[in-house]
Amino acid sequence: MNMRDKLENVKPKEIETRSFEIITEELAASGKELPKDRELIIKRCIHTSADFEYADNLCFSDNAVAIALEAIKNGASVVTDTQMAKAGINKTALAKWGGEVHCFMSDTDVADAARAEGTTRATASMEKAAAMNRPFIYAIGNAPTALVTLYDLIQEGKVKPELIIGAPVGFVNVVQSKELIMGTDVPYIVAKGRKGGSNIAACIVNALLYMLDNDRDYWK
Repeated sequence: MNMRDKLENVKPKEIETRSFEIITEELAASGKELPKDRELIIKRCIHTSADFEYADNLCFSDNAVAIALEAIKNGASVVTDTQMAKAGINKTALAKWGGEVHCFMSDTDVADAARAEGTTRATASMEKAAAMNRPFIYAIGNAPTALVTLYDLIQEGKVKPELIIGAPVGFVNVVQSKELIMGTDVPYIVAKGRKGGSNIAACIVNALLYMLDNDRDYWK
């Protein structure tokens, strides 16, 4: 039998459903049981990355999911550190609850502030968001300096995020920046270690949105 004959006959609309079935089957085979409130988030990260290590390295603060869902229902918006994450978030689903998705990285005032202060655009964009004094979920998938800045702003009492999604990927200051966030009293969902990325940050936001969408029950 050649490889072409081994392909599953799956209709386009059924591919995601079948993918989640496979994820569920493989998690069960490994003996991994997921907390119900975190199940969709973890499975979507695995679905996005094909990496089952997210079943172990996603860390949640107490009641983070319930707090995040309530924030979304109350109209919280999302701030990301990349245009890629912004593009990946389901803006229509968020808009149902009154929220928007923002990425300030390309804004002229952010570039000017970063240049003047000798910092990164990620730092300047977090400072801009904090100064807006609005209910924000921060979805960080690229820049550890964004997390470090949020940590400093939290310590200074200048910002109180509804939730921080900490998923920068890489090798320099990535692990440390995530540990800083996990040491705060702010609700968080963090991809512990070096793994993450804009796609992971976006899929965590989408998972939260889909938990509020009763039409999406294939993951249960």
